[in-house]
Amino acid sequence: MEKNLPSYPQFTMPMRGILLIAGMYTVAWGAFFKWFGSALINWFSFGEPRHMEYNLFGTFGLIIGIVLFLSAFYPINWRWLILVGIIGKIILAIWFGLYYLEMLGWNKRTAFHLLFNEIIWLLPLSYIYMRALKVTTYLQSLG
Repeated sequence: MEKNLPSYPQFTMPMRGILLIAGMYTVAWGAFFKWFGSALINWFSFGEPRHMEYNLFGTFGLIIGIVLFLSAFYPINWRWLILVGIIGKIILAIWFGLYYLEMLGWNKRTAFHLLFNEIIWLLPLSYIYMRALKVTTYLQSLG
């Protein structure tokens, strides 16, 4: 017995869930940097005193997180928000890599933040963006 698989691209609810989770996760880390920045920098540096600017990084993270969160509500129509979120995550990763890693050094905590909080999210977000583009292309081909 053969299953009837749809011949059109689908944008599933778990993809929306991933967008919501990515947005909330980015908002949380942005809030950590904005409001608990000195304690967070102290944690990253294993207790060595560091005086760094973290407010702007946290604010940018909050904005990108909100954009990703909002993109989950209408991902096909607001696919540009997904793209802005991806570009924002790339900017956050580069910013953290160039500014914070230079001052804090490479250790397991900075590696965790850079890899798991910024870079790993690029994979599912890129896949979701590509799927949104496929669905949009398919819908435009209908009429």
